[in-house]
Amino acid sequence: MNKFEQARKTAISTVREAAILCSRIRSELASGGAMTKQDKSPVTIADFGAQALVLHHLRQAFPDDPIVAEEDSAELKDAANQGLKERVISEVQHQLPALSESDILATIDRGNHTGGASGRFWTLDPIDGTKGFLRNDQYAIALALIEDGEPVLGVLGCPQFPLNPAQPDAVGSLFVAVKGQGARAYSLDGQDAGAIRVTGTTDPASACFCESVESGHSRHDWAEGVAQTLGITKPSVRMDSQCKYAAIARGEADIYLRLPTRPGYQEKIWDHAAGCIIVQEAGGCVTDIDGKPLDFSLGRTLRSNRGVVATNGKWHQAVIEAIKQTETA
Repeated sequence: MNKFEQARKTAISTVREAAILCSRIRSELASGGAMTKQDKSPVTIADFGAQALVLHHLRQAFPDDPIVAEEDSAELKDAANQGLKERVISEVQHQLPALSESDILATIDRGNHTGGASGRFWTLDPIDGTKGFLRNDQYAIALALIEDGEPVLGVLGCPQFPLNPAQPDAVGSLFVAVKGQGARAYSLDGQDAGAIRVTGTTDPASACFCESVESGHSRHDWAEGVAQTLGITKPSVRMDSQCKYAAIARGEADIYLRLPTRPGYQEKIWDHAAGCIIVQEAGGCVTDIDGKPLDFSLGRTLRSNRGVVATNGKWHQAVIEAIKQTETA
């Protein structure tokens, strides 16, 4: 058996199950289903529920593997959030009825690993693109396996992302990559849609680029300057979450720019690990805005990197040069 085959199967099945949970919650979401964390980002019952589900299954399959995940249960334990906690417990027990409340809260907190340069660990963003989730737009369950500081397996579950770009209403996609084995797309119910590859676009002027919907995540004005420098005339495609990586990997766009909005900001590893390996295994290139590879060996953040650039790899350096030319304080 391939070294990563068990990890691949487990990651696919658990991300698929988490996508089912998220889709069910999204269809039922009403007022009271979201709260605001101390850092003011929205968080929903689905974030906590998906994290509990994924971490439970990883523990069952790989009990010795530590995990770096975005959420923890501290605010769920706040008396002011009793109603939200009850919803989280109910939703998780809908799929894992044997788990008690204490089991679920403890499972959420298993994502407290510090990461690092040696050994093997998983990293999870239970819902990447929570604002997209709340708008009923794009979001992703993003799971990656990291060995000795390098992503070796990535899975993106994208419940709102079309499996076939020609059929935009038929949503629900899963993207999978294993180091050295390429990248593939699947439907959420398991249909294999085949290998995916980046575009063959060689002329930047005919390229399409995508960026975050939220201006707080990426400098839209800077991206416009990059596009003008490269001669790109197509309007940018804006979407939430690591679905942008999926769009690059399967050839719907040529460039993904995440340009720093403030000095010193450190990207989180769970926001990029899965998407990074999927683009790379689809033939593309991913670096920071200075052209340096993303360094997943330094803990829970990419503290040695600034921003992110993902391209089809045909003219990645030209994009880096355009970013340098247009950078302002």
